[in-house]
Amino acid sequence: MASAQLSLSYGQAFVAPDRRHHRSSMSVRFPEPALLNAKGASALISDSTSRNAIAKQAGDLSVRGFLADYYSTPDHWDVKTSATRVLRALNGWCYSQSQFVAEGSFVSSLSAMVYRCREAHLFHLGDTLVFRLRGAEFEQLTRDHVTDLGGYRYPSRALGMDVSIDIDYVQVPLKQGDIFLFTTQAVLGTLMPSEYVQLIRQDASDLNAACDRLAEAAVQRAQSRGYGAEQFCFQLVRIDELPDEQPDMPGRPYGDLPIPPELSPGDRLDGLEVQAVLSRTAQSRVYRVRDAHTEREMVMKAPSPELSTRNAYLEHFLLQQWVVERVKSPFVVRIMEPSRPRRYLYYLMAYVEGETLAEWARRHPQASLVQRLDIANQLGKAVQALHHRDLLHQQIHPGNVLIDRHGQVVLTDFSACRMRDGSNHKAARELARQVGLTEHSAPEYALDDEIGRRSDQYSLASTVYWLLTGELPYELTPNRLRSHTDLEQLVYRSARTRNPEVTPAMDEALRRALDPQRSLRFRRMSEFRHALRQPAGAARGDAQGGRRRDTAHFWQGVAGILLLLLVLSWLLR
Repeated sequence: MASAQLSLSYGQAFVAPDRRHHRSSMSVRFPEPALLNAKGASALISDSTSRNAIAKQAGDLSVRGFLADYYSTPDHWDVKTSATRVLRALNGWCYSQSQFVAEGSFVSSLSAMVYRCREAHLFHLGDTLVFRLRGAEFEQLTRDHVTDLGGYRYPSRALGMDVSIDIDYVQVPLKQGDIFLFTTQAVLGTLMPSEYVQLIRQDASDLNAACDRLAEAAVQRAQSRGYGAEQFCFQLVRIDELPDEQPDMPGRPYGDLPIPPELSPGDRLDGLEVQAVLSRTAQSRVYRVRDAHTEREMVMKAPSPELSTRNAYLEHFLLQQWVVERVKSPFVVRIMEPSRPRRYLYYLMAYVEGETLAEWARRHPQASLVQRLDIANQLGKAVQALHHRDLLHQQIHPGNVLIDRHGQVVLTDFSACRMRDGSNHKAARELARQVGLTEHSAPEYALDDEIGRRSDQYSLASTVYWLLTGELPYELTPNRLRSHTDLEQLVYRSARTRNPEVTPAMDEALRRALDPQRSLRFRRMSEFRHALRQPAGAARGDAQGGRRRDTAHFWQGVAGILLLLLVLSWLLR
């Protein structure tokens, strides 16, 4: 006899004179069985303020963004870890994008409930409302986070309101027949708890009809009391069936897949034939492979067979594919899906036919300043793409940068890549150390200081400095620092003394991005990229200006000689 699976029903009702200008959004997702077992079903509601000019976009984006990212998180993450990381990343994006909006912001309240196995996990931000109806008991599960300003109630602790967020998390056991109501602050002052129970129970078999009854009753009550009745939304979710028992919980760090054995050209694994060994390190193996079914050439990355099961890098390896999948940029290598199920622990990337930046520099010693700055600009875009998804690369150096046949830069190797988490600097720093610090690593990695986006900025600037001069910016490489007193030995060596084409403005931009003190570097990567672009134009402008000045001087000289000849001709008459 087959065991029972989680099953639920839902209904929705929306009241708005113009759906194009609504400020609330709601959704339910019930995925296919495999994803349901790993991630569960989810129901969400979001709401933005009526005074927000882009309320509709803020509400819709928060719901769509959560659903898209939550179901893309690694299977071995539990519900709390997955949802919390997704909400923090989504909050960072909303907060940063609000800085570019003249009127309005990407701020919204959000309540997301994930139903997995026999439990519900509620994540709450702001002032949206979630109630549970169990029998005759009607209980509010969320807390209202609001602030009164000038007679208006504004949500506080909402998504996108601040650079960091405080998420309410509640875990509740499920019972068959539980009904959850999702709604917004607009209903306050309309219906009483007993009326909610009566209207829902009137015919609980049709949840859409129940939502319609709630909406109609709320509108009538609001109109009779002189309230605004333009924006109401109701969403009901009922637990129809629960699984017989808890399945295996996610969270086993390495899953059930074994590490691949040592491979050589000609060997096959899951229908993938090894064409060449690209890299062998203490942590990983990288192979160029060919899919026998699709005939595609790809790059396979697998953990080293020598790693123990307690190795921190092995735990992080499972996250690398997910990390790279989040980034959509032509300057960051793409993840490829295998044509058949994997029997071993590895992931696949697009094969880029090209050479590393180190190889390119050796083969093009006479490359112009414009060519080198173009590479630097592309690499900056790649790092920015990671930062926009709240990711740190932590291993930017010439060996991890590929240049294809068309001169396009592709950033590879995400062994030390990690989500930026302001409260967990130590874990990110230790991961970078285990993978291995390089001569381009920022000083804070060696000195146990806080790390962040400016640490990547340092590595990028060090790589650009090397690209322009062929040398390093400091005589003592930062990865060899032993104490903070050693920072005094980091005296910047001007790039202009090693490459006269480097302009003073460009040299100053490099010096600032390479400052040993993280707080003194550029605040944003875009500022550094802008500072590097400006000198290129200035250099061309100086050259053109110099040519114009030389031409002007020539004709001034000719005019002077003609004037002198004219004066002499008058005097000799």
